[in-house]
Amino acid sequence: MNTETKAAIITVGDEILYGHITDTNSAYIANLLSEQGFSVTQIISVGDQTESILEALNIVKNSVSVVIITGGIGPTNDDKTKNALEIFYNRPLKLFPEALEQVKLFFEKRGKPLTELNYRQAWLPENCTYIPNHYGTAPGMWFEENNQVFVSLPGVPYEMKLLMQEQIIPRLKNRFYTRIITHQLIKTTGIGESILAEKIAVWEQDLPPSVQLAYLPSVGEVTLRLSISGTDEDKNRVELANQVSRLRPLISKYIYAYNDVSLPEAVGQLLLQNHLTISTAESCTGGAIAAALTSVAGSSAYLWGSIVAYQNGVKISMLDVQAFTLSEYGAVSEQTVIEMAQGVRQRLGTSIGLSSSGIAGPGGGSPEKPVGTVWIACADATGVVTKKLNLIGTRESNIQQTVAAIFGLLIQRLTQNS
Repeated sequence: MNTETKAAIITVGDEILYGHITDTNSAYIANLLSEQGFSVTQIISVGDQTESILEALNIVKNSVSVVIITGGIGPTNDDKTKNALEIFYNRPLKLFPEALEQVKLFFEKRGKPLTELNYRQAWLPENCTYIPNHYGTAPGMWFEENNQVFVSLPGVPYEMKLLMQEQIIPRLKNRFYTRIITHQLIKTTGIGESILAEKIAVWEQDLPPSVQLAYLPSVGEVTLRLSISGTDEDKNRVELANQVSRLRPLISKYIYAYNDVSLPEAVGQLLLQNHLTISTAESCTGGAIAAALTSVAGSSAYLWGSIVAYQNGVKISMLDVQAFTLSEYGAVSEQTVIEMAQGVRQRLGTSIGLSSSGIAGPGGGSPEKPVGTVWIACADATGVVTKKLNLIGTRESNIQQTVAAIFGLLIQRLTQNS
């Protein structure tokens, strides 16, 4: 059998097409399948109409070996996936006793009666293999015909994820032979995608044909993903490690992790390793820096507090910013963020103080300080480092970019001092 096993994903739901929810299911499934060596070639989103679902099924039926379908198998009348599969395979529904027992047990545990609508969830196309769902009422369905596997799963993300991890991936690995794909992430911050590409252009050109490079940009950071396929995972990892060792000297000041950790997680790890504490003084970010830090479990070990000083009087009274500094240089200035970072560090007694002050937009700018002008600072026992940002974006994206930038500044400060 060909070592490249192609797969497709179909997501069902009007709410996706209307933009009411973001289709995170496709991204999750595609990533999981790719990690296992399946090649995802198509992702299709359709509404809650039997005809639309059938059209999608017919599009993929002759082009891939695996199809994962999510959504449209709930108990209500707008759930049409089961009906479409019944027509697609030309096989009637039948009662699956084990599915009925699972649904009954689900409601009994919650002290609720089994309704007629929920009873109907135990009726599945007779040619499917029942996939028990211990996390909800909609069972999964596995169809195998003409050397193809179609899998229908609930659209509820946590139910789908658990079924994929615990049941579908193991079954697919037993059913199909796939190549081993090994990935290595290099996470960077403080450098844009185009500049990064220029810095590593020669290295990229020298990559062997077996190694693929992908640029994965997000707000304030760029992840490089190296991928290699083969039959020997240990050999794959040795080759990737060799390529990373060649890359590292070119961009070492921008690298903050070699695995799938977020910027706040990387910051927390560095603070814990160095036995440091931190506090934030925020103006334009309005607490977003502290919120990002507290998104990491266990952050109370290093984050002591935050002062959101939006008004100049608060900067003076709470952060010991000098009135002269504000009148002479303005709130959005290097001088002000220096005093803010030093002030919060002294007030809260932490090893490090971070500060931000800027014009996030959409209004408030001037020719001298246009919207997107932001100053950030990081103060510690050895001094203060600052950076001026000239951002172009919405208010929300400007705040997000500022948070990422200040974490990048902090990481560089910590790694240089270590």
